[in-house]
Amino acid sequence: MHFIYNLIVLLLGGILKIVALFNDKIQLFVKGRKNVFKKLKEEIRKDDQVAWFHCASLGEFEQGRPVIEGFKEIYPTYKIVVSFFSPSGYEIRKDYEHADVVVYLPLDTIKNAKKLVEIIHPSLTVFVKYEFWPNLLRELNKQKAPTILVSGIFRKEQAFFKNYGKWMRNALQTFAHFFVQDTNSLQLLNDINIKNVTLSGDTRFDRVYDILKRDNQLNFIEEFKGDSYTLVAGSTWKEDEDLLINYINKEAKENEKFIIAPHNVNSDTVKVLKEALLKKTVLFSEKENKELNDYQVFIIDTVGILTKIYSRADVVYVGGGYTKSGIHNVLEPATFGVPIVIGPNYSKFKEASDLISVGACTTITTQEQFTENLIALKEDVNLRKERGDLAVAYIKSSLGASDKILKFIKEILK
Repeated sequence: MHFIYNLIVLLLGGILKIVALFNDKIQLFVKGRKNVFKKLKEEIRKDDQVAWFHCASLGEFEQGRPVIEGFKEIYPTYKIVVSFFSPSGYEIRKDYEHADVVVYLPLDTIKNAKKLVEIIHPSLTVFVKYEFWPNLLRELNKQKAPTILVSGIFRKEQAFFKNYGKWMRNALQTFAHFFVQDTNSLQLLNDINIKNVTLSGDTRFDRVYDILKRDNQLNFIEEFKGDSYTLVAGSTWKEDEDLLINYINKEAKENEKFIIAPHNVNSDTVKVLKEALLKKTVLFSEKENKELNDYQVFIIDTVGILTKIYSRADVVYVGGGYTKSGIHNVLEPATFGVPIVIGPNYSKFKEASDLISVGACTTITTQEQFTENLIALKEDVNLRKERGDLAVAYIKSSLGASDKILKFIKEILK
């Protein structure tokens, strides 16, 4: 199986180079990996102590961030390497101020793995949530420096827990410790005789709760919102926007405002959304010299400010629940004590299921359900407060994973 895996990885490298000619995202994926080893050699010396944090994408980076920043406080002399598999993580965080070098993770060939570990020579490697690269893990194991997994989550459908998954289970044996989010993950690992596991919870709770300490005010949002009831729809896809368009055009009252932050901020996509709305609508990119309070809908055709916008919401609709990948981040609005509405595809997201269980979040499937829920929340301030308070209580009850992980790291790096 390992031979077949290596063959597939090599073939994939060739295929991606061809696909990159026609796909901008894959082009970033391929081009971004060309100078990884050169960049690492320029930043890391043989005598440096190095901690390496690997994140698949932006979401995993946000999970790992409190551990990275906590580590930096404890070990200021260490060099920090952050690697990403996905362009959506690297392109947004390539200038992350707490890392000495940020790179793409090269494809997991035997040659790449050996070269990576030789150059980085980490004293500690941290994988966030998932991504298990057999060749890389094998080389890290040879170096005898600890590798840990944080905010891990496992499901019985994964290869590790199948009859044919022995070669992948061998990759798990290279980890010094697993910090997992839930009891199901702990039990699954125990069932395959992996006992070096701690039920720590999810580091994302520490990250999102820390958001409350910063200045979340945006003057242009204050100008747009004023004292009006405001629904914020974050990370929306077409299916989500169809629901919103229908509601805004048919049901929205004059004292009701909407902020929509599409997942895809491509100008053509945003134009289609704006033209479908019958209410007075303004784009973020066109907001200068506009009387924002005169508009009823504000489309955020940029990235990086949605979290701050959530702080001024009365109700939040989180998009993605009609896509295969599922809903986007529900923890950020929950931290601000805002009731949440989502689409039906949330089963792979423990935090969403938990928020629904405690009564802080509602899931909808149809336009009728969407409309009923929004009207109920708009008309009942006590209902909004009740659900918002439940959201905050859930967040507070889930804090502390980062401290558990950092305590373990201090022990193994003594």
